[in-house]
Amino acid sequence: MEGVSIRSTERMTGVHRDTIMRLLIWAGQSCHVLLDERIRGVECNFVQVDQIWTFVKKRQKQLRQSDPYEYGDRYVFVAIDAETKLIPSFRVGKRDSDTALYFKGDLRKRIQGRIQLTSDAFVPYVRVVEDTFGADVDYGQLVKIFGNTVEPGRERYSPSRISGTDHSKLLEILTKI
Repeated sequence: MEGVSIRSTERMTGVHRDTIMRLLIWAGQSCHVLLDERIRGVECNFVQVDQIWTFVKKRQKQLRQSDPYEYGDRYVFVAIDAETKLIPSFRVGKRDSDTALYFKGDLRKRIQGRIQLTSDAFVPYVRVVEDTFGADVDYGQLVKIFGNTVEPGRERYSPSRISGTDHSKLLEILTKI
């Protein structure tokens, strides 16, 4: 059923969409409990963190003052062990310091030992990593430099190609904090 909408699933299976939604909610809650209980004390050497953009109901630029706080842009914060591809922690929320702090705190509770942690240049990470891991982490930010051109026909769906990386941006970010 990958990639199929709820209504399409309803038509294909003959099961009402409310029942399908209840099953999805039950499966999600069960997975959450399982991950919360089992992913503890994991040994990871190289952890990479990033965010995946999505939205609830409407994109941020389409919001009105009267829309609920829950609407608009959301990000899935994800940590992945570069060697095993295990995802020890994730969090869905706004792209802000509060979500970053919760996410890093949850990651810290799930892994043991010293790790090498790599992130993008999301500014709140610098302080949050220090607050949650202290000196028990080797932390670095990888800043991607994008070129000016996008392949013809893909302008709307793809960012520009990455033309390089810049490790010196970390010093610039640290001086602003």
